[in-house]
Amino acid sequence: MNPKTKTISLGESLIPIILLIILLSINAIIFGDGAIEGANQFSLLIAAAFGGIIALRYHKTWDDLQKGIVKSIGTAMPSMLILLLIGSLAGTWMISGVVPAMIYYGLEFLNPKLFLMLSVIICAIVSVVSGSSWSTIATIGVALLGVGNAMEYNNALVAGAIISGAYFGDKVSPLSDTTNLAPAMAGVDLFVHIRYMMYTTIPSIIITLIIFLAIGFTKQGEINPESIREVQVAIKDTFTITPWLFLVPILLFLIISKKVPALPAIFAGTLIGGVFAIIFQPQIIQQISGNESYIQACYHTVMQSIFTDVSVPVQNENIQDLLSTGGMAGMLNTIWLILTAMVFSGILETAGILHKITETMLKAVSSTGSLVTTTVASCGFLNLTASDQYISIVVTGRMFSETYKDQNLKPEVLSRTLEDAGTVTSVLVPWNTCGAAQAGALGVATVAFAPFCFFNIISPIMTILMAYFDIKIRKLTDTSEKSS
Repeated sequence: MNPKTKTISLGESLIPIILLIILLSINAIIFGDGAIEGANQFSLLIAAAFGGIIALRYHKTWDDLQKGIVKSIGTAMPSMLILLLIGSLAGTWMISGVVPAMIYYGLEFLNPKLFLMLSVIICAIVSVVSGSSWSTIATIGVALLGVGNAMEYNNALVAGAIISGAYFGDKVSPLSDTTNLAPAMAGVDLFVHIRYMMYTTIPSIIITLIIFLAIGFTKQGEINPESIREVQVAIKDTFTITPWLFLVPILLFLIISKKVPALPAIFAGTLIGGVFAIIFQPQIIQQISGNESYIQACYHTVMQSIFTDVSVPVQNENIQDLLSTGGMAGMLNTIWLILTAMVFSGILETAGILHKITETMLKAVSSTGSLVTTTVASCGFLNLTASDQYISIVVTGRMFSETYKDQNLKPEVLSRTLEDAGTVTSVLVPWNTCGAAQAGALGVATVAFAPFCFFNIISPIMTILMAYFDIKIRKLTDTSEKSS
């Protein structure tokens, strides 16, 4: 049969995806953590090229593919801009002493046994207030990673605790974009959606807290109090440490709580950090800039911390990396990864590959449990292939909304499943915008922290279990509601 007259087959649809998985696996073996520095990006382009060849077989044109790529990159552009600004914010918050102060006081007051569990709680609270897991991880998360480092915890383990808490808060906050997007796709009230999510979200976070508490107690024997004290002394000797520095994150969270979009909010946080550096850390300004006038030194150091590597001189060499940032330049590998991932997803979308695979998934639906499981699988698949949580939520929500009605299920069952799967699993994929962003912000590879993101792993499992055991699954009560 001529390709003009037939639709793409499932076997052909899977070729670029299987190829990508093989290439990424090879990269992990050969390059390890360095795979993000170019190998993964080019692998995405190779897989995209195979997808393009398939598309051309079915009479898509290069112009069609190019438009699909541009559209796909356009959806990720806000994320890439936010990443650049997160790099700049990390720079000014480091030289201003904000992050060092958080580390210093965190070491003073956080009990090592309870540290991991408290990290989850702290990030959850901040994320609920701010409505943003990204902002939480890039600010409080970076500081907590430093505290954990000083307590001799594995960075990947601490990153898992930070991300678990941040994504819990993001998931239930009415200020969160994904928490508003999921009910919009399903056609349900925001607060009905949030209340209904609690049936799966609360058990998931409780299990997560128990796991981190247990790990904290087992790791206690490896923590050296003397090494913690050495870190505090080194920070105190290098920076002016004062509670006034906490005004910077407080001001940022006030800005975010006023529903200011992420881009201008993080930009404001960067500028505030720069001002506080000039006021509180003149010695750091002079050390980094050299023998310039103070006005010149201020401009030089603040600007350098925004756009490139900055390493604050410190007597204790063991914490030198702790007090270093990469600025905007440090985010370029991550942005490169997102760009190539969007090329891949744009071609697969244009070729009809994503539609074919998700359409095939729907054929497996025979019960509430299988429907929810298929929805979770669709969200996970789109997070893997489309590389963006928004696409995962929107496409899955549109595709499954009528099926949920046909199965006599209320729309909040769909919206909850979209959040339990689409929102939280995105960070587990290295080339997804979320996975790449958090790896860039924390400086920990996605494949390293993913196994410790217990909340993100448990949430989709919890929603599947609740569906199969028919626990709190809401049904449509009358025919008019079903047809509406």
